[in-house]
Amino acid sequence: MALVASNNLRLGAAASRLCKAFGIRLVKDTQVVQLAKNAGFDALFIEMEHSNFSLEDTGSLCRTALQIGITPFVRVPYQCGDGFVQRALDGGAMGVIFPHIHTRRDAEAAVSISKYPPWGKRSMTGQLPTFGLRPTPTDKVVVESNAEASSVLLMVETKESVSNIEDIASVEGVDVLLIGSNDLSIELGVPGLFKSDEFRSALERVSSACKKSGKIFGLAGIYENRELQQWAINTLGAGFILGQQDSGLLARSSQEVTKALLEIAQESRV
Repeated sequence: MALVASNNLRLGAAASRLCKAFGIRLVKDTQVVQLAKNAGFDALFIEMEHSNFSLEDTGSLCRTALQIGITPFVRVPYQCGDGFVQRALDGGAMGVIFPHIHTRRDAEAAVSISKYPPWGKRSMTGQLPTFGLRPTPTDKVVVESNAEASSVLLMVETKESVSNIEDIASVEGVDVLLIGSNDLSIELGVPGLFKSDEFRSALERVSSACKKSGKIFGLAGIYENRELQQWAINTLGAGFILGQQDSGLLARSSQEVTKALLEIAQESRV
C-alpha cells in the first residue's frame, strides 16, 4: 500500500471496534494532534464549520496526523462547494464530514466529490500528503484513495434527514451517519433534551437504517455522558463517537482547577 497511514475508522469497523474521535476547533498548534494520539484517540474531527480555521490550518493538522497514525477527518462548512471539499482532501484529510445532509441527493453529491472517477468526480493532482508527497501512479492513487482515504461522514441534524434516513443510508460510498445532537434536538423541539422520547426515537431510527444498509452509526455533540454514550454504543451499535473537543476540555478543566484552588484557599482560612 502506498498510503502513508491506515484509516482507523475502516480498520475499527472491520474489527467491530469503536473509533474514538477528538475534536479540534480552537488549537491550531499541531502539537495538539500528538496530545490526542497520546490520549488514545483514533481519529480527528477537525472543525471548519464552527471555527475560523483556514485550509492551511487544517492541512497542517491533517499532515501531522498522517505522520503519527491518527486519522484526520475535516468537517467542512455547509454548502461550501465542491472545490472546497476537494482542497480539504488534497490537503491531507482522509475523509470529509458533511453537515446538514437532508436527502439522498445530498448524500450522492457528497460521495461524488469525495471519490475519483469512475465512482465520483474528484479531480486528480500529484504529490498528495496521504501518499507522503511521493510521485505515485495515477491508477494506484485512484484505487487506494477511493477505498481508504476518502471516507464520507454525513451528519443527521434535521427532521428531514431523519425522515429520509433509509434512502440516505442506502447510498453506496457513505461510511458514517453521524448524529449532530444539538442541531437535531433543536429541530425536534427538544433542545438539549437528549433523554427525551423524540430524540431517542430519532436515533433509534437512524441506528436501524445503519444496520440495514451496513453503515456506521456515529454520535457527536454529547460529551462525557456515560449513560447516553453507553446506550449509543451498546444498544444502538455506534462505531464512531466524537468524544470531546479541545474547547470543551479547556473549558471544563480550567473550571475544575480554579474550583479546586478556591476550595484549598477557603480551607486554609478555617
